[in-house]
Amino acid sequence: MSEAKPKIKAAERMKINRQAMPARDAVERSHTFGEVNLGLLEQIAILEAQRCLECKEAKCVAGCPVAVDIPGFVAKLAEGDLQAAADVLANCNALPCISGRVCPQEKQCEILCIRGKKGDPVAIGYLERFVADWALAHRGVRKAAPVPLSGKKVAVVGSGPAGLTAAGELAKLGHEVTVFEALHQPGGVLVYGIPEFRLPKEIVKAEVDALVRLGVEIRCNVIIGRSYTIDQLLQEERYDAIFIANGAGLPVFMGIPGENLKGVYSANEYLTRVNLMKAFDPNSATPVLKAKQVVVVGGGNTAMDGVRVARRLGADPSTLVYRRSRTEMPARIEEVHHAEEEGVVFQMLTNPVKILGDDKGWVRAVLCQRMELGAPDAKGRRSPVPIPNSEFEIPCEVVVEAIGTRANPLLTATTPDLKVNEKGYIQIDANNMTSKPGVFAGGDIVRGAATVILAMGDGKRTAHAIDAYLKASVQPATAN
Repeated sequence: MSEAKPKIKAAERMKINRQAMPARDAVERSHTFGEVNLGLLEQIAILEAQRCLECKEAKCVAGCPVAVDIPGFVAKLAEGDLQAAADVLANCNALPCISGRVCPQEKQCEILCIRGKKGDPVAIGYLERFVADWALAHRGVRKAAPVPLSGKKVAVVGSGPAGLTAAGELAKLGHEVTVFEALHQPGGVLVYGIPEFRLPKEIVKAEVDALVRLGVEIRCNVIIGRSYTIDQLLQEERYDAIFIANGAGLPVFMGIPGENLKGVYSANEYLTRVNLMKAFDPNSATPVLKAKQVVVVGGGNTAMDGVRVARRLGADPSTLVYRRSRTEMPARIEEVHHAEEEGVVFQMLTNPVKILGDDKGWVRAVLCQRMELGAPDAKGRRSPVPIPNSEFEIPCEVVVEAIGTRANPLLTATTPDLKVNEKGYIQIDANNMTSKPGVFAGGDIVRGAATVILAMGDGKRTAHAIDAYLKASVQPATAN
């Protein structure tokens, strides 16, 4: 551990340039699944932390869905006190190694950083990753004090970012927590959706293991809605509260001709085969089509993951087709930049209208139409408008559709008194409670497909709402 660093003046802090994140060579990494970003060295992380102006009103915190004490951990890091920085981070974030890698900080905390008004904002995401990784490497240096048990049982449905965050917070509050996961491995979208090169699975496992050490029980291969219903968890298994965080994993397709051809994947299936089932390994029992020409449709992080996976599986070209311009792409700027470095081809302002097949029923091309931007849509993004007589073909053998997901109705269909909206998402009140008393919900099953950090924020807020509910339901002892 480094010795504490002396305080430096604001004028000196302003002279420090933002430190770059080292990354693996683009040509080499485009054919392998090793993590792209390599992490900051200690002295570089401390230097970056010293760029923070220690604002009296830290606006960056308002941009964090998990309400991380950003000034607190950054100040300790700037002083060189890594253990103190790790303690601050651990107190407010159950999954810091994960959020430090996949959170879109550039659109949240960093965009509010005062340093960004005159230059580049503090690299909060890089610093969070550094501190979290340091804490992981120095596990056991300081052990948390035992928490008094409440005697209450809470079931968490789903072990994705919302479920894991809630489980960690509830365990810290002294409740007995059991997480039910439908798949054979915990992590939800963190393991089946996000590729190894962005989020190594050993990192997810380490974060899950930390929760288990807190006392969280995780039960895999349990499908709520089939193995148990919500009512069975409440009435037969005697849980005092339930948090539904099973995500929105039902694929959405474009509804164009040719989607039933062989070689068409949803992004969910494609990424699950590769990420969770390790289909990229020749020894894996799960196959995946490896084509020389792949088209991925979409402009979000999932589409970016899909097109970069296809590149690593040998596609050349691996082409991303997006109906708007680059400015409107919701994907992280860093991921777009990495994809370009890796040789991904971008077809912007382009919309598929038909998937073409050969006489054996296999994909041979995508028929596309050029677009131009018209008036803004309901979300404020300019709507794409087709350009007449602009159709053209993109040859390919595999098409991956990454245009979104929706709620899987299995759980809600077996809980008829659980209110959902017209799209099948669970309705909640201001405290994240559903129409069933004691049953809460958060993450994508409530808000629709969104980011990991928004799901984590839901998990953290709901855990404290559940804690308040459980405390309110405790009956005072009767005097003799």
